[in-house]
Amino acid sequence: MKTRSTFVFGLLLACGLVLTCQEPARADFRLCNNTDSRVSVSLAYTDGETWVSEGWWNLKPSGCETLVRGPLAAEFYYVYAMDERGGEWKGKAFMCTRDREFRINGRQDCFVRGFDRTGFFEVDTGKEAKNWTVQLTDTSAGRSTP
Repeated sequence: MKTRSTFVFGLLLACGLVLTCQEPARADFRLCNNTDSRVSVSLAYTDGETWVSEGWWNLKPSGCETLVRGPLAAEFYYVYAMDERGGEWKGKAFMCTRDREFRINGRQDCFVRGFDRTGFFEVDTGKEAKNWTVQLTDTSAGRSTP
């Protein structure tokens, strides 16, 4: 009897460990810095009515950061990043930013409202994506160096 109860207890313990050790499926927008430099990142997106730009996330070399937690609500996200050597990842989608931490609603009249106007590159996650990871490299599209 002791052998059977020990077996059942062991089986239950193993099942419990398996269930508690499993991670739920990730549903996030992440960005990874695959360069040798520290990188500062800002993100922009729309909910269909309002544009929002926010930043800064500071990523060390080989570091990753979750910029949006949970399932993706938009098909397109926009990213601007710069490294400590003056290199940039940029594009032609202009959004409002500032030098210090920010969350700005709207993308019009940046200068009039006291903000900078910065070109972001577009990230098309597709219509069905629940999560996405952007990899910044020294040869990424949109990358320019001084």
